[in-house]
Amino acid sequence: MEFTQGVRFDSLGLSPEIMRAIAHRNLEVSTPVQAGCIPPMMAWQDVIAKAPTGTGKTFAYGIPIVEHIDPEDESVQAVILAPTRELAIQITGELRDIAAFKPGVRSVCLYGGQPIVKQIDTLKKRPQIVVATPGRLSDHMKRRTVKVDAVQTVVLDEADRMLDMGFIHDVTRLLDKMSHRKNLGLFSATISREVMDIAWVYQRDAAEITVREDEQNKPDIKQFRMEVSQNEKADVIARILEQTGFDRCMAFCNTKGSTERITKFLQMQGIDAECIHGDIPQRKREQVMDKFRRGELRVFVSTDVAARGIDVDDVDIVFNCDVPDENQDYVHRIGRTGRAKRQGVAVTLIADYPSKMRIDDIAQKTRNVITPVRFDEHGNLTTES
Repeated sequence: MEFTQGVRFDSLGLSPEIMRAIAHRNLEVSTPVQAGCIPPMMAWQDVIAKAPTGTGKTFAYGIPIVEHIDPEDESVQAVILAPTRELAIQITGELRDIAAFKPGVRSVCLYGGQPIVKQIDTLKKRPQIVVATPGRLSDHMKRRTVKVDAVQTVVLDEADRMLDMGFIHDVTRLLDKMSHRKNLGLFSATISREVMDIAWVYQRDAAEITVREDEQNKPDIKQFRMEVSQNEKADVIARILEQTGFDRCMAFCNTKGSTERITKFLQMQGIDAECIHGDIPQRKREQVMDKFRRGELRVFVSTDVAARGIDVDDVDIVFNCDVPDENQDYVHRIGRTGRAKRQGVAVTLIADYPSKMRIDDIAQKTRNVITPVRFDEHGNLTTES
């Protein structure tokens, strides 16, 4: 079924505790994916949902999960699998918001890169909801520090990305271990062949929810492209920030070296910038992301590892310092801006002919208008005629 608009939360038959948590977030009307998924998941039905990034998927499955949790039962009742530690951390934070007024509902976040002993201590508090990356959950199950035989709901968030990253065997093994579940939710920006394979094997009579990226759901993002030399990228970012006054910016690079370089050059220009990539310790990565979420960091530079892992509603501008290799990565990168009904801006910097060919292909395949811009003789930004 295709959904183009949400409904009021108070029409969904939710408990007073959940309604209080929703009101605490100043929400009244659900997004289309929430309107489509909450009723069938509340009825313990399997769900397969295709929805663009940034459309409120965590609340779509998080609300039914928290509603179903029995606080008196200390066994694990729900498992949510996510492809990256950043997304797992973000999901756990949102679940705690949803459960804020339901005493006794506990959740835990399990991911690689954090000492397993610390996670084992948290598991001793008997959480009913486990949010995890597939590899780390498998580790805990081998150690018998997590029991999943009583799990009722399983959700795969960003299922397409999780399976693309090579987690298919971990995911299927975990689903086989949770065979007594009542329902399985698959949430994905794209329904790939691998996602369909999981659906065919592990779901029965699933409610299919598709949220079109129509004008209502599509973020309002002005997209620009600018030809620069390789060494000018940080200078161009600094000039654009100076002219626009934007103070909440994300910059994406294809390589770890590029993130380090861009960050260093921005810092040399007196701009408050920090970066994360795969070689930076997890604790440091979390500190940088928390700083950005709190509004204490002007430019957050990253490889694609964080493109889906950070959820901030008010990013002013996204810079693509390198043109991404995958069209979907472009969509996810620019999707960090233009959220919560605000207009966003995305600027892609093009330093060579292959990058120019790639951005042309992205514009065509994703049906986005990416307008060329340059600095005029007075140093002001202008669209190319």
